[in-house]
Amino acid sequence: MTQLTAGKPLRVFFYTLLIIIVLIQIYPIFWVISSSLKTSEELVQASYTLPHSFYFGNYIRVLTESKLPLYFLNSIIVAVSVLLGIVVIGAPVAFAISKLRFKQSKTLMSFFLMGMMIPIFASLIPMFRIYNVVGLRNTYLSLILPQIGFNLPISIYLYVGFMKFIPDAIHEAAVIDGAGAFQVFSRIIFPMSKNTTITVVTYNFVFVWNEFTFANTFMTKSEMKTLPNGLNDFIGAMGFVDWGATFAAITLAILPTLVIYFFLNKNVMEGMAAGAVKS
Repeated sequence: MTQLTAGKPLRVFFYTLLIIIVLIQIYPIFWVISSSLKTSEELVQASYTLPHSFYFGNYIRVLTESKLPLYFLNSIIVAVSVLLGIVVIGAPVAFAISKLRFKQSKTLMSFFLMGMMIPIFASLIPMFRIYNVVGLRNTYLSLILPQIGFNLPISIYLYVGFMKFIPDAIHEAAVIDGAGAFQVFSRIIFPMSKNTTITVVTYNFVFVWNEFTFANTFMTKSEMKTLPNGLNDFIGAMGFVDWGATFAAITLAILPTLVIYFFLNKNVMEGMAAGAVKS
């Protein structure tokens, strides 16, 4: 009884600390969304006030008078292509490393993990020169290829972490029944890795959707910009900023990541924990 009584203040302290941390993280998002619903007159008032009414003029102006829909489309094309490339390449490679166990499988895994130690900025100038020579600048490939390459190591690591704990008996039984390596992977191992795939897709989507460095370096044509790079359009002459439209554009830009994470949060947590403890 004494231990329970002594532990209560500690729990209250931790719950209070968690609430404070959550409020600190949520407030910027709430502030941006709230500001996007204010009129120009309200925006010049105190920033901490709530909007007097839901004003959607900023969103209408962003969607009709700017190139945001085009930037949105470019971001979708790049994100879908990168995620498909990561899954299509990463899952089979992880299957080969974890289940086929060829002689150099550990060396290959170490090679991929070394990719996590290479800074993105160290490769910008070489990639810029190569893309300039082969004509890949201002193309979707100039964003898709490097993002697949830099995001593959962590994705392969997550897949291997799950697949190595799938019982070998399942693989061996399928081989005895006449299934080839591709059939074992496509019909058994990959479907069992659903939560890991969702984790890989969600984890990488956040980074790909918000990626700015490659887009700012390789995309100079306005019609090829992605959302993070396109937000610069709302800064006008002499540094004037249309804050209402800017906040509306930011809200639309972060909406997909919030929606995807909230809907797939359970699968993401299960996928991250998969393989941590052998069942």
